[in-house]
Amino acid sequence: MTHVVTLIPGDGIGPEVTKSVVEILESTGVAFDWQRVEAGAAVFDRTGEALSIDVIEACRRNRVALKGPIGTPIAKGFQSVNVRLRKVLDLYSNFRPVKSLPGAETHFGALDFVIVRENTEGLYAGLEHEIVPGVVTSLKVVSERASLRIATWAFEYARKAGRKRVTCVHKANIMKMSDGLFLKCFRDVAVNYPDIEADERIVDALCMQLVMKPGQFDVLLLENLYGDIVSDLGAGLVGGLGMVPGANIGDECAIFEAVHGTAPDIAGKNMANPTALLRSSILMLHHLGEAEAANRVDAALGQTLLSSPVRTTDLGGSSTTTEFTAAICEAIQKGPAAAV
Repeated sequence: MTHVVTLIPGDGIGPEVTKSVVEILESTGVAFDWQRVEAGAAVFDRTGEALSIDVIEACRRNRVALKGPIGTPIAKGFQSVNVRLRKVLDLYSNFRPVKSLPGAETHFGALDFVIVRENTEGLYAGLEHEIVPGVVTSLKVVSERASLRIATWAFEYARKAGRKRVTCVHKANIMKMSDGLFLKCFRDVAVNYPDIEADERIVDALCMQLVMKPGQFDVLLLENLYGDIVSDLGAGLVGGLGMVPGANIGDECAIFEAVHGTAPDIAGKNMANPTALLRSSILMLHHLGEAEAANRVDAALGQTLLSSPVRTTDLGGSSTTTEFTAAICEAIQKGPAAAV
């Protein structure tokens, strides 16, 4: 069958890494109908609108999207396109595997844990107000519905993936009502999964433990802001944001994305590393039921990183995006012999 997928190239290096990933996916033989739409800072500069209804409707209609990085102005300008897409499409689960890649050196050796982040509320509800000049409030929203839903998603994922433990991360010792509700919902859901261990960590203690002994964790469940911060921390443990995948998943739609920035300093120079978006596309292939192709791409990426001299500059090499893409496509064509 042909998979109809919305393609959002994004800003900066986005079009380059997106082009690379499309080429790699098509080398598997899986048939795609890519429906390209534009969003982000470059579109805003041209039209005054960073995210149009056409983009939203394309994601909703096709139910699956692949998205490159999109820039967000700091302390001014338009609202984050990423956040708006998650809210409008109710993509309530932000799913970020933190897994070491062969050939990519880290301080902690092999790591394999998962971050599940509530994606629609918390401080990212974006409800801010200047009470008087010089005094701003920001409203943190935590609901029972959203908290129960994301906790259930985390436990269901753990069961299906053969994971053994889900850890709820919170600050309920201070925010006793908001984080307290999130924690209560986690506990209420946990009793329905006696086969999965459930435990709890205060977020600051978790951060310390992650940089001391990250291998002790399996599935981490966090509300929105904590999940955003801890996801980047986790990425740093396995080589940085250029190496980790991300997915935003709801009941009706899913967007698979690069979680790194737009890197405008190297945009257009054929230097970008497409690994993060490629790993996100592997998650997309699994989501589409193309497990065999997903495994082939994963194996080809691992083989290229482990034994090929072709490496982009951020990985210590001098290869271009085009050369890195060609090496992975070649490994895919070689089939099982390329597996690690």
